[in-house]
Amino acid sequence: MASLGAVKRVLSYRNAQIYYAGSLLSWTGMWMQRVAVGWLAWELTASAFWVGALAFSNLIPSVIVSPIAGAAADRADRVRLTMITQNIACLHGAVLAALVLLDAVRIEIILVLEVVLGITQAFAQPVRQSIVPGIVPRADLPGAVALNSITFNVARFLGPALAGPLIAAWGSAPPMLANSLSYLIASLTMPLLTLAPEYRRGHAPTGSIWRETVEGFSYVARHVGIGGLFLYAALLACMVRAVPEMLPPFVDVLFHRGARGLALLTGVMGVAALAGGLAIAARTSLRGQTEWAVHSGLIMVLGTAGFVATNSFTVALVAISVIGAATTAHGISIQSLTQYASTPSMIGRVLSVWGLIVRAFPALGALFFGALSELFGLRVPVLAAAVVAVLIWVWAFRNRRRFAHAIEPKE
Repeated sequence: MASLGAVKRVLSYRNAQIYYAGSLLSWTGMWMQRVAVGWLAWELTASAFWVGALAFSNLIPSVIVSPIAGAAADRADRVRLTMITQNIACLHGAVLAALVLLDAVRIEIILVLEVVLGITQAFAQPVRQSIVPGIVPRADLPGAVALNSITFNVARFLGPALAGPLIAAWGSAPPMLANSLSYLIASLTMPLLTLAPEYRRGHAPTGSIWRETVEGFSYVARHVGIGGLFLYAALLACMVRAVPEMLPPFVDVLFHRGARGLALLTGVMGVAALAGGLAIAARTSLRGQTEWAVHSGLIMVLGTAGFVATNSFTVALVAISVIGAATTAHGISIQSLTQYASTPSMIGRVLSVWGLIVRAFPALGALFFGALSELFGLRVPVLAAAVVAVLIWVWAFRNRRRFAHAIEPKE
């Protein structure tokens, strides 16, 4: 009930209603297309390496683009920049659907288009999240951050649930067209937001964008709490976060399920992630949030190990739900603490580093697992990474109080 109260309070604000409606629509379309693209790549190649490479091509642009995108988010009109990224995503979906309908699609073309989309999303992530502190009063910020993740995970359930039957009946093009339309509508809602100047535009440029990019990394590195939790999240992302990014080969090879099985796994993960988000939203204080961030990371690792170790699709559904809930609790906890502790003029750059972590490091893991799976199968590389991830959790557990002292409210 406390979580529902926090969500209801956030949604009482007009800005929040506009923002989250557009988010739900565009993210639902994004998840529809993501399922369609993953399954299309598997159909074209029947190779776990290519599916991993596809995830890598979408996520890896964050390595170069995210830090620059954060600096841009702190000095540009955030509403206008968000609209630009949404319009590019709209065009991307339309082009991909057209290629499929014309029977002109090839895996190499998909890879190039995913790089373009990855660059776009690397800009969209920090600039859009930088708007969140401006749509609600500061006291409601934890609820707004949680609702942002809840919305994402509702879309993670709705998107695959809609995409699976569409793919089975008419192929990959309809989910891509739906994604294109969803981003177009979301872009048209952005000018309706009313934001204070400091949240619409972080600050006037104080130097070159490269200098401000470096300042963002320096700020994160110097902050014991933000830097420590970001390092923990980055290491876990490389070790285990790649598995949900490359589900098609797991679905087909381990469980012998088709597009509907992929949609079911992705949808169940989204529902569980929603539950994890509501659990975090139920908290009325940021104190103790570091404990959630650290321990949910371990649960995420154990869920991943269970998912790859079983041949039972039923057990896999349970494991993927554990992964979904733990991943969301982990991410929301760190984002809430980060947005609380960061100054408004730096928040875009700090969130761009977070975007780098949640996009680039799973990309590296996906490429790593995809390549090793050609030699050792799907299970062994992931289970070995899970063992390393447990050791990473031990380090974070020993340092959790030091992180909390630096990042959590003192009262």
